[in-house]
Amino acid sequence: MLRAADTIAKTDTGRQRRDNEDRVFARPPVFVVADGMGGAQAGEVAARIAVEAFKDGLSGSGTTEQRLATRAREANRQIFDVASTQQDRAGMGTTLTAAYLDGSELAIAHVGDSRAYMFRDGSLRRLTQDHSLVDELVRRGKLSEEEAAEHPQRSIITRALGPEPSVEVDTWTYPVRAGDVLLLCSDGLTSMVSEEHVEEILAGSRPLEDAAQALIDEANRAGGRDNITVVLVRLEEVETAADGTGEQPTSVTAPATGPAVADAPAGATGEPDGGRDGASRPAEKRRAPAAAPAAAAGVATLDRPSPEAAAAPKHRRRYSKPLAVLLAVLIVLCLIAAGGYLASRQLYFIGTNSQGIVTVYRGLPYDLPAGIQLYETFYVSGVPASMIPSDRRSALLNNSLRSESSATNTVRQLELGRITK
Repeated sequence: MLRAADTIAKTDTGRQRRDNEDRVFARPPVFVVADGMGGAQAGEVAARIAVEAFKDGLSGSGTTEQRLATRAREANRQIFDVASTQQDRAGMGTTLTAAYLDGSELAIAHVGDSRAYMFRDGSLRRLTQDHSLVDELVRRGKLSEEEAAEHPQRSIITRALGPEPSVEVDTWTYPVRAGDVLLLCSDGLTSMVSEEHVEEILAGSRPLEDAAQALIDEANRAGGRDNITVVLVRLEEVETAADGTGEQPTSVTAPATGPAVADAPAGATGEPDGGRDGASRPAEKRRAPAAAPAAAAGVATLDRPSPEAAAAPKHRRRYSKPLAVLLAVLIVLCLIAAGGYLASRQLYFIGTNSQGIVTVYRGLPYDLPAGIQLYETFYVSGVPASMIPSDRRSALLNNSLRSESSATNTVRQLELGRITK
């Protein structure tokens, strides 16, 4: 069984902000970092609601991941309700990275671009993926890490707690071992200090408090453009008592500056949601073939055909010609429709999907009755339409027909941040 042998939590306003909208909660076995957005009177409120959702632990049913995710969704609902009813806090939100140490495993719930790392044997490993425009483009291979660092839209996040009534929470569980160091941080650190340099600082600083302060100092030295929050947790093995119980974590150091670590009871239990719920599709039912009628008993008569039998050839002759004509017409119509469909596959247009993301579609920009669409999604860019200047938006997203190269090249320029005016 593992415990948090040493826990350090520090937050700093940075050099270019007047207020600190970061909030941190570090009471083993629960560790939370939230980076608020929406201004000092809103962002700090959203971040505070997020960390306070974990103050009472993770009681309830379900796995640790599921219970962590439940707390995150509860916080999202509270933030959304406040933002919807208080005009001065409209649109506020926050990132969230929460971790729970459960025996020999670490469960994580994550929304936004704060991060969790594991430092083990001198190497730093990122445990979370940013929900940001630039990180999404890097994952798709559209941007290099170097291009992402200088991208004009690098601060845009695509998911947060608060802006919408519901939110998707990413969760993971990782095995951990004695000697591991957990790092939770806001993007005020990672936007200023490279992962390679973070690794060097952790490798060269023995006391965790020195390492945490060194990380904050380095971020400020690089410019300190944002609030900086760091949580470091060193894990160690603890012997289990005869009754199966064991000690839990020892010391927690409060932040040097900025908001204090949120106060919460120890000994909580945890929970996040490992993935999306998906309804299983029932197996397709097949109709059994009808049984063949039993053969009639006795000897068939050869004297005179029945009236029905005599009439059958006449009926076949009467309907065979119209059926052939109808079949020929249907074949011609199908060929015309197929030709039109194949021709439309060579046409593309740029629009937005239901989430307001710039999307390349293949086909014609029309809907037929009964919900039939003459187009299909070809490529989803990840660029929100709201990020395109209003004077360019109507010219780009007007559903005009293009070639594949024209549509994809235009969207590529959007992704690179080159269409800015």
